[in-house]
Amino acid sequence: MNVMVLGAGITGVTTAWFLRRAGFHVDVVDRQVEAARETSFANGGQISVSHPEPWANPSAPFVALRWIGRAGAPLKLNPRLDTEQWRWMAEFLCECLPWRSHRNTAAIATLAVHSLAELRRLREDAGISDAYDAQKRGILHLFFEGAPFARAKGRIRELAAFGIKLRLCTAAQCAGIEPALAASVPWLAGGLYAPDDESGDAMRFSQALAQALAADGVRFHYGTRVERLRAADGNRIVEVEVCHAGGRDTLSADAVAICLGSHGWRLLRPLGERLPIYPLKGYSITAQVSDAACAPRVSLTDESRRIVCSRLGGRLRVAGTAELGDYNLEIDPTRIAAMLEWTETRLPGAIDREHVVPWAGLRPATPGGVPIIGRSRYYENLWFNTGHGTLGWTLSCGSASVLTALMRGENPPVEFPFWGG
Repeated sequence: MNVMVLGAGITGVTTAWFLRRAGFHVDVVDRQVEAARETSFANGGQISVSHPEPWANPSAPFVALRWIGRAGAPLKLNPRLDTEQWRWMAEFLCECLPWRSHRNTAAIATLAVHSLAELRRLREDAGISDAYDAQKRGILHLFFEGAPFARAKGRIRELAAFGIKLRLCTAAQCAGIEPALAASVPWLAGGLYAPDDESGDAMRFSQALAQALAADGVRFHYGTRVERLRAADGNRIVEVEVCHAGGRDTLSADAVAICLGSHGWRLLRPLGERLPIYPLKGYSITAQVSDAACAPRVSLTDESRRIVCSRLGGRLRVAGTAELGDYNLEIDPTRIAAMLEWTETRLPGAIDREHVVPWAGLRPATPGGVPIIGRSRYYENLWFNTGHGTLGWTLSCGSASVLTALMRGENPPVEFPFWGG
């Protein structure tokens, strides 16, 4: 059986890996010249199993109101005359209800634990353990305000039910785990340390995995834009119309897997399939480490600012923010300035400020933060693995493995609210 995977980001290449290991013949189509050139290119680098709570939670509307008008606020709304945007926001508010947020957190946590186990197997099987600046030192969640830190203590018990380890830390203990935080101790209320979490460069991981897949017979169609899916026989996708440097063409396969991030829903709309996905624009800066003693090796999350920081070899990646607006990838200098200010305040002397590379990307977000995994409701050979939002790197291997199980007609290894089921 031949499967065509549309999209070669972190979700697309991991989907191709698990399908190929299961015996499928696989083609991967992407408009870029190589894998992971869009959302996966310069993300925060965290494999954050310890943070399954989605943006849509009971406190989110009140927090968003508090941030309105604040320059550099973690969340920014750019309203547009777009019915899809307003529909998405209405659904987001519904997902903030306590019982829905709890359900979504449980689904994400279950998948995240499975995904980390699958990642560890994959990198050994693919021989890419040393290819992506992996750090296996955990993630340290930092709290600079007492009230949020006090509330966060309940997460230890809640996440333990899913097998996720968290350890409560004083400010001094945080600095003991990561000495680069010494300058921040006077302002720290405390932290939560997740020893099993990891970090690494998602782009390098994706490209190394794509090379391994190509050597194993997977065909990559780079520089190829998907224009339209053509259906026939009532409920089957029979052709994928594409455009590339040589002109227009049609590709066919026995099944199609959509891993197109923020763009897939537009492709599906003419077929009558609505995926509740809208882009959340995020930013990052990447800089060379100027003083190794000042740059952390444990990945950090500033819970008050929603900023994450990961050491990637001789580089430091700082990322964060979410802008709900449109598909504009223009970089807002105030966002970059806020990340530079955070880095200089929390990790003084860590980076070479004169050679900072800014980046912006679009995260494909569902209202409740739960990715869309499963079969189309209308087409029997159309499958989805998309909508991972800020957790694409964290959930990629798990979502790819469960999609592969579904496509093989097997019971997936985790309980999850699968699409179309």
